[in-house]
Amino acid sequence: MSIIKELFIVSIIFINAFFFVCCSSSSGSLRYDDKETNVIEKEKSGRYESNNISQSDDSTLIFDDEDVPEFQDPSDLPEDEAKIDLTSVLKKLENSTSGSDKEAILSSKKELMLMEIIRYLNTPYKYGGNSLNGIDCSAFTQNVYRDSWLLDLNRSARDQYQQGIVIEDRSDLKFGDLVFFNTRRRVKPGHVGIYIGDNLFAHASSKLGVTISSLEHVYYNKRYMGGRRIEEE
Repeated sequence: MSIIKELFIVSIIFINAFFFVCCSSSSGSLRYDDKETNVIEKEKSGRYESNNISQSDDSTLIFDDEDVPEFQDPSDLPEDEAKIDLTSVLKKLENSTSGSDKEAILSSKKELMLMEIIRYLNTPYKYGGNSLNGIDCSAFTQNVYRDSWLLDLNRSARDQYQQGIVIEDRSDLKFGDLVFFNTRRRVKPGHVGIYIGDNLFAHASSKLGVTISSLEHVYYNKRYMGGRRIEEE
């Protein structure tokens, strides 16, 4: 009877020892797994945060000039521009009509383009946009040329700068000429508009939307790069 009792006690001790070892190993494994998971999560979080920093601080980003997205290098256009009254511009265009067929055709072309410009006035600025819901500067010039004069312009201001005839002197600008400005740090030109006479030009401003501005404004006068005349082939 004592032998059976001793065997029973030994069995109890063995079973307790077995469960103790297993539980200790299991809990250690769980603690290790938790720790490892925390480390992995922290590394993921760290990588995510560092990515955010590199994206928000564009001084750490390296772009080729041809690949710089405009939203990473926006045109810093002025906000304090005087509103231009188009009434006087329209009157001058009406008075420019004369008896010759050539001048009548030119006047008609002016009216077509001006009507298209007026249609877009106050359209909000939108990078990459090309409609009345939102438009950027080069899409504005592209759409106006296409829908009024049936002429095709390249999509970007930089590419439009390579088109047409170079206008060296600002005093030689005519209605419909493209005018370009150095408004961005990495890409030149960074902005484009359409000259409409009297030192005025129409453009899609990132601050004001589609508007009329003066070349005599201090900002535009300082950053003016030149003009291009797009003619029918």
